Amino acid sequence: MQIKQHARLSAAPMMDWTDRHCRYFHRMLSARTLLYTEMVTAPALVKGGARHLLAFDPAEHPVAVQLGGSDPGELAQATRMCCDEGYDEVNLNVGCPSDRVQSGTFGAVLMKTPDVVADCVAAMGAASGVEVTVKCRIGVDEQDPREVLPAFLETVAAAGVTRFIIHARKAWLQGLSPKENRDIPPLDYDLVLEMKRAFPGLHVSINGGVETLEAARALLEAGLNGVMIGRAAYHDPAAILLGADETIFGVPGRKTRTQVVEEMKPYIARHLAAGGRLHNVTRHMLGLFAGQPGARAWRRVLSEEGVRPGAGLEVLDAALAALPRAA
Repeated sequence: MQIKQHARLSAAPMMDWTDRHCRYFHRMLSARTLLYTEMVTAPALVKGGARHLLAFDPAEHPVAVQLGGSDPGELAQATRMCCDEGYDEVNLNVGCPSDRVQSGTFGAVLMKTPDVVADCVAAMGAASGVEVTVKCRIGVDEQDPREVLPAFLETVAAAGVTRFIIHARKAWLQGLSPKENRDIPPLDYDLVLEMKRAFPGLHVSINGGVETLEAARALLEAGLNGVMIGRAAYHDPAAILLGADETIFGVPGRKTRTQVVEEMKPYIARHLAAGGRLHNVTRHMLGLFAGQPGARAWRRVLSEEGVRPGAGLEVLDAALAALPRAA
């Protein structure tokens, strides 16, 4: 299956959340959904020697890496590193509104300089053996999205990008926190749909506010090429990802939540044997039984026992035993 087909549904890059353990867990829930790393900055890779941040398990494929940066040469070097590691896609972050990202002159602030973004993706594309994509906002601050977004897409597409993930909200770089920027600016799905109609040759995915597979399927049926889901996929992963292969990709064979836990055990055992802590992995699994009988007990056992020094697979067994019945 080509990467663009996997992009019909993707799990969003989320700082401090979508680390390699989270991605492995999500892959056990869905074989087809495209997974993204949390953002890795090009300076950290090129100047900081932080190549370990690119490590991932082969089971995570198809998996994309998201880079942050604004220097074309630096991004080209980082892209080569990502390709050497075996990622299926390299994505440029033009959407994150945090102060730390702004101070590095990358993320959402780049919506103000599409020519810089074009230079960056052109350099990345020349250095890459895989597709280079862009995740952006519909605009920032006082910009008029209906003017800014089409001009941005046209400029960046001319540099070789054919796939965009559009967070259907503005970002306010002053006055709103990153968390508030995920909720307060109103969603404009209609504008993203208009962009797909205006640029039929582009692969356009939408991000922001999608909380169910049914909503994702409706957006695909409306004409978009893909849907990216973030917080809902993290906090209630079974509701989004367990049914994704069947609902979005037409592949039968849904697992149970308990089966997923059992499939995670060998991975967790390897992590523990390498000196890792149980909580590094199980913190991403707290929402697995959300909405099910015993969900609170599952979370309590993992939260309280999983952080103890020396905690092992027996904690998972205890958490499963706390459930009133197999789920």
